[in-house]
Amino acid sequence: MSRIAKRFKLLREQGRKALVTYIVNGDPYPEATLPTMHELVRQGADIIELGVPFSDPMAEGPVIQRGHERALEHKISLRGTLELVKAFRETDKDTPVVLMGYANPIERMGYETIARMTSEAGVDGLLTVDLPPEEAVPLKRELQAVDVDNILLLAPTTSVERARRVAGLASGFIYYVSLKGVTGAGHLDVDAVKTKLEEFGQLTDLPLCIGFGIKGPDTAKKLSVLADGVVVGSVLVDKMGSLHDQSAEQIAGAVGAIVGDIRRGLDE
Repeated sequence: MSRIAKRFKLLREQGRKALVTYIVNGDPYPEATLPTMHELVRQGADIIELGVPFSDPMAEGPVIQRGHERALEHKISLRGTLELVKAFRETDKDTPVVLMGYANPIERMGYETIARMTSEAGVDGLLTVDLPPEEAVPLKRELQAVDVDNILLLAPTTSVERARRVAGLASGFIYYVSLKGVTGAGHLDVDAVKTKLEEFGQLTDLPLCIGFGIKGPDTAKKLSVLADGVVVGSVLVDKMGSLHDQSAEQIAGAVGAIVGDIRRGLDE
């Protein structure tokens, strides 16, 4: 059983919801990422999504785009991100780590190579934002061979037929984009989210996690009752960017405090 599957099994047994946290590797500078990852875990994060910096992160709003830009100033790459996960695994063998990135660097490296390298680094899942399900089969095959989960996205505009195809290709969990637009957007319609998740929940046994637009404990708690977990990203990346002139320990502490508040909100 994968780390991701084990984590969701444990959470179900405890009657708790997953808290998935997203930060960008190398943002605001490389030395801040590893201590922040460990602090996220200490404050209650169940899964860490680690953004792989990319020059054209089309699904991201301004906050996360700026996080990618800050990281790219330090020449952070896909290979460097895999090295970071290896360093994280030296002291944390249990927390699932998902790489969230874009298809171009993965295709340049090659599916077989990226699958092998993610497995060797201790990565548990790969979420390729701009890889449509029609083109995901070869990558899924290579990831499956090394027991790395293929995390896929569903959106409010996804049809039932397409959602069924996505569910058949996904493993680990499915990331539901709670609203139309980019990361960090607002105007969540909870009733609309509920309707879509009930619809998609009939198509898969995989856990469903909600992301986009979750900014604090209240939003997280409100949406967590509809799914197996929530994904929090923009508010964390925004905090990291605002502390670019602070020490790595100060950045980790400030970001961890946000996550701790959300964790307590989810557990109430």
